[in-house]
Amino acid sequence: MNWHFPLLLVLGTLTSVCSQFSFYPLEELSSDVGIQVFNQIVKAKPQDNVVVSPHGIASVLGVLQLGADGKTKKQLTTMMRYSVNGVGKALKKINRLIVSKKNKDIVTIANAVFAKNGFKMEVPFVTRNKEVFQCSVKSVDFEDPNAASDSINLWVKNETRGMIDQVVAPEDIDVGLTRLVLVNAVYFKGLWKSRFRPENTKKRPFHGADGKTYQVPMLSQLSIFRCGTTSTPNELWYNIIELPYHGEMISMLIALPTESTTPLSAIIPHISTKTIGSWMTTMVAKRVQVILPKFTAEAETDLKDPLKALGITDMFDQSKANFAKITRTEGLHVSRVLQKTKIEVSEDGTKASAATTAILIARSSPPWFIVDRPFVFFIRHNPTGTILFMGQINKP
Repeated sequence: MNWHFPLLLVLGTLTSVCSQFSFYPLEELSSDVGIQVFNQIVKAKPQDNVVVSPHGIASVLGVLQLGADGKTKKQLTTMMRYSVNGVGKALKKINRLIVSKKNKDIVTIANAVFAKNGFKMEVPFVTRNKEVFQCSVKSVDFEDPNAASDSINLWVKNETRGMIDQVVAPEDIDVGLTRLVLVNAVYFKGLWKSRFRPENTKKRPFHGADGKTYQVPMLSQLSIFRCGTTSTPNELWYNIIELPYHGEMISMLIALPTESTTPLSAIIPHISTKTIGSWMTTMVAKRVQVILPKFTAEAETDLKDPLKALGITDMFDQSKANFAKITRTEGLHVSRVLQKTKIEVSEDGTKASAATTAILIARSSPPWFIVDRPFVFFIRHNPTGTILFMGQINKP
């Protein structure tokens, strides 16, 4: 009898925001995988807040690709557009650059395989994942779902500095069938290079995607930012701005339609890493008054349907999934791919330097960049072009 056992994938991601570019073509491909998944999610949830980690999605798919064989591997490779085995050294270098202390802002990325006690995995799978993704292997007792989920959640809580404390519930674990749980955690905390003063935060109107207007706390700052206006191929114009973090390696990029009558959904499908790269070369620095919502967004998303829509289907089908490079003793298939993401954006009003205060003094009326309607954001590691996080905010 050919038994197949479910494989649960969990991605825990968060970012806390208190407050010359080169590209690796490989990382553009890697981030585009996550952007494609994001596009599928927002199609199904056009009026919801959606937050994902493209880098986290690509990492877990990379781990799976190393364990897949046959058509299952082909589907993963076709969608990702690269083979992990062929670019392992480059992926390892990219990951090291992202978490480097040179960033000043804090970025941690952790991957782990939680395996059933006694479950034997192929040595090349374990070794290669450790080399490329720094993926650790931990044994747990899936016969006790409460204890197993507690172990996984504690690991995620530690890796995300306590911001995400649960990604797996006991009911997600099948006592008789669960063999592996793959987990990815991404944590980012950055201080704005030019911080927002708390006394300037006021409630202002935000026009939600549902047609309602909400009074929400808005950050406000007059400073020098790189910004610009561009258009989709069918000439729908939208505004873009870069808000750098204090280490200057990572930035938040915000885009929203120029005209309030243009829905956010009209510009999102146009955006890719190539598009974002073009923003970085065309934006110009100018003194501008920025009005930005102070917000927290948290989302838990099952990525199974978006991935299936993009052609990755066999790994979810117990009659077709082929993970022979993980184990040859039992058949495995993926039951769910969960990503939990949290982002917090605030002023970080601890200090305001004299230089910042000087910049805030206006002699003439500056242009305004007001984010008072649905927008899309990206948190980008600029030296590599990696998109760590992205999201659409319809209601702060």
